[in-house]
Amino acid sequence: MILRVKVPASSANLGSGFDTLGMAISLYNFYDLLSLLPSGSYEIEVIGEGEHELEDPIGNLLIKSYERAAEEWGIELPGLKLRCLNAIPLRRGLGSSSSAVVGGVLLANAMRDNPLDKDELLTLMVSIEGHPDNVVPSCLGGMVVSSWDGHELRCVKLPSPPRDIVVVVAVPNVEVSTSEARQALPEQVSLNDAVFNVSRVALLAASWATGQWDYLPWAMEDRLHQQFRARLFPGGEEILDRVRSVSGCLGVAISGSGPSVMAFARENVQEVAETACRTFMEKGVRSRFFVLDIDENGAVVEYTEPSLDKEEIGHVKSGR
Repeated sequence: MILRVKVPASSANLGSGFDTLGMAISLYNFYDLLSLLPSGSYEIEVIGEGEHELEDPIGNLLIKSYERAAEEWGIELPGLKLRCLNAIPLRRGLGSSSSAVVGGVLLANAMRDNPLDKDELLTLMVSIEGHPDNVVPSCLGGMVVSSWDGHELRCVKLPSPPRDIVVVVAVPNVEVSTSEARQALPEQVSLNDAVFNVSRVALLAASWATGQWDYLPWAMEDRLHQQFRARLFPGGEEILDRVRSVSGCLGVAISGSGPSVMAFARENVQEVAETACRTFMEKGVRSRFFVLDIDENGAVVEYTEPSLDKEEIGHVKSGR
């Protein structure tokens, strides 16, 4: 194996921060580069999530992002033989597509003679994904506030929370595509609802930055998207109120476009998780849960064979 790209899952929106807030969490996809192939040739082995649908390079977002980066930079890159070890569930609101975008661009960057810093890759990643709230934290790590106007990106990484705050994620055995979730949203909202969300997301960012964690349940309330997306999966219209009522829950939201639900907890973690899964079970839906940390490092490129480093990859590339 030449190198490994490790990319964390992400949870976006966090209730009030629609298309703006996101955080990286400690669930990972690993993209292993096994060998270089002639330009335009790809071989992909997928183990884990998506293993029956992601092995065709033509539709694989990892490869599309790799090739988009090459096109953006005006360079020819080698083909790849890859092994993907995927732990991020697909179409569950946990940033699986963003993981592929980040992984593909980082693989392409590793092939450059002069690799760019991660910060310099963010605009390209966001332009591929279309919105910043998953790819930016997935790349940088931590909790990130992002603003994207279609051309330029501004983002701020917030301070790390105390280590005793964990992220509980309940993942039901149903799928919701991002496109389906966006189509469920109204084109216009009332001024009152807009003001409600502006106040809540401002409070959320300020509370996170200053460590006022007791404000999170209030700050994560939302009127822009969750009430509409909750109708797309069984239990969605009840689960947030049920989980929020558990002592020790610091706030709960639909993760991304759903149907997964994430909650911050400081105590009674098992009860928070069981309450979410019980709600799905009552609707006849199987589920699983993860107790995760916030990943503060983001995506990482690891050169796993000391005998083949960046310089030698460049040598192989130039010798095609």
